[in-house]
Amino acid sequence: MIRRSEYPRPQFVRKEWQNLNGTWQFDFDDANAGVKERWFDTDRKLGRTIEVPFAYQTPLSGIHDASFHDWVWYKRDFQVDPAFKGKRVLLHFGAVDYRAWVYVNGAYVGTHEGGHTPFSFDITEHLTWENEQVAVRVEDPSTDETIPRGKQYWIEEPGAIWYTRTTGIWQTVWLEAVHEIRFESVRFVPDLDNGNVVAEFNLPPEAAGAEIGIDISFRGQPVVSDRIAVHEQYVKRAFDLLNLHIFRTGFHHGGWTWSPEHPNLFDVSITLQHNGKTTDEAGSYFGLRKVHIENGMVYLNNKPYYQRLVLDQGYWPEGLLTAPSDDALKRDIELAKELGFNGCRKHQKVEDPRFLYWADKLGFLVWGECPSAPSYHPNAVARLTREWIEIVERDVNHPCIVAWVPLNESWGIPMVRGSKQQQHHSLAMYSLIHSLDPTRLVVSNDGWEITTSDICAVHNYNHGQPDETAKYEAFKESISTRERILQSQPALRDIYASGFAHRGEPILLTEFGGIAYKVGSDKGWGYTTVGSAEEFIREYRRVLEAVYASKAIHGFCYTQLTDVEQEVNGLLTYDRKPKCDPEAIRQIHSMWHSPIVSQ
Repeated sequence: MIRRSEYPRPQFVRKEWQNLNGTWQFDFDDANAGVKERWFDTDRKLGRTIEVPFAYQTPLSGIHDASFHDWVWYKRDFQVDPAFKGKRVLLHFGAVDYRAWVYVNGAYVGTHEGGHTPFSFDITEHLTWENEQVAVRVEDPSTDETIPRGKQYWIEEPGAIWYTRTTGIWQTVWLEAVHEIRFESVRFVPDLDNGNVVAEFNLPPEAAGAEIGIDISFRGQPVVSDRIAVHEQYVKRAFDLLNLHIFRTGFHHGGWTWSPEHPNLFDVSITLQHNGKTTDEAGSYFGLRKVHIENGMVYLNNKPYYQRLVLDQGYWPEGLLTAPSDDALKRDIELAKELGFNGCRKHQKVEDPRFLYWADKLGFLVWGECPSAPSYHPNAVARLTREWIEIVERDVNHPCIVAWVPLNESWGIPMVRGSKQQQHHSLAMYSLIHSLDPTRLVVSNDGWEITTSDICAVHNYNHGQPDETAKYEAFKESISTRERILQSQPALRDIYASGFAHRGEPILLTEFGGIAYKVGSDKGWGYTTVGSAEEFIREYRRVLEAVYASKAIHGFCYTQLTDVEQEVNGLLTYDRKPKCDPEAIRQIHSMWHSPIVSQ
């Protein structure tokens, strides 16, 4: 039985697919001689084996080697499902860190740069329809500081806030059979104010004359059934979901809208017919929800909404960036909700689409983020820009995502406070993402030295040890009012970059806490330290009291959900065991009434 056998693209499901995870050939290519020596030839054997989709640094890979190897190779023999014959066969990679060159049966088919987003190649012309072989060459440069790598250490050993890096394939590899005349992409844009959804279809030129069929249902009941003639490659239609039934359906009481409290989803079936034959069909879903800012607050579905988020790094001891199972992704959300959080900030990671699927299904807000590059350079600008275009394209249909975070704590823009060039990069990322997705909030630089942003996102870990009363009182005072927050320098950094100022956007405390409690033989660090579960609960309550007492903070993100390697400041251990009674944490979250009432 292979791990990670579930369908990897839950927002757009086709029936004909084949999972290629499992045992592959593998080898290190430290001399970078693989191309010259033609390691991609079908008769060339690699010296090791690896369990895909786990990176060689992980225990689940079967190798578990944390040393640096900048070039690695993969190979796998496979047979294509005979039912695919007569169709186009696409080879998909969920994510490969960082650059990948792909060969099929010894022939080069394409390359991709970017460690966190999917890519695919049409390999039909390279197939024999007997025994096939795919080879992948990967480069993950350890010394290039212009690559968006986030929390992965690149030179030194893991320590401080840096973790073991991930090299190579770390999400599912799979085949898909499709017709030449097919949906290239489908986007659903909810329009809550009008009770509509806007569907956008991208098609190949050959689709002219075809007909799109779309059927939308809610809890098994038909809502929309329509047929659309295709005249061009781009088709856009708005569909009325409520049909004058607002009050009968309980629309105004969460009956149809999506939120953490009511994660209602509409199911979608789409078909494409050409010359009387069905050439494509797929299943999808969307949520009717709206997020915007008004009166200095974040609104969800036109109501003020207090976000209780938890920082989630998305690492596992046995798989690092790759969850050991689909259930593990689901369980992280369930545990966070049991602790009383209504969402997470996915920190310095583009998470597996299966996590977003479960967040959609279970009702869990997500702030989407991308790993940052360590240094500022035109190459870093280009690489981050390309990744964000692909991130939005992949994830735009997930209702759980309410905010995008392109930059964090001035990583990759270290001189942004006064550098006009780096400020322009921050502004460019803010505008780029809004140009791709006008339906969500964008945080230009989470933490400090903010430029133009939809949220004033502040980081402050200065609450002090349990016995440091004066430091705690200073922390409490520093977040008590809008004026105090904007004057503060929690990390000796100004809240806004030079030339920028608060314009009334909501203020959220998006990193704080980080209370370390070592369980058993765990070793590591946190921002403050306690020695027992009881003390942890008391300290958590003390810190949250200061947050809830603030007259300016309209949401928070606590650091963090789990321990990660040497960081032991999680509410859960690295292997997801609660460090204290989850109900005690949940009660602390619900004990105080914030200035904003959640739905």
